Amino acid sequence: MGKVKITIRLDQDVVDHFLERADESGGAIGYQTLINEALRRSIDGPSLEALVRRAIREELKLKPDAA
Repeated sequence: MGKVKITIRLDQDVVDHFLERADESGGAIGYQTLINEALRRSIDGPSLEALVRRAIREELKLKPDAA
């Protein structure tokens, strides 16, 4: 899959986060690649609603019956 060059404005703290993670990799992975991976996970992964629903169901399974 090819890459598309775009201009995007991000909050400085978001960019700083990915720059720090890129530094931690010792240069093995760039910050733009990390941002791309995070965006892809948000597209491919379950929604926040699905995660919350799953967590609630799991908690309810652990609760003893009140009846």
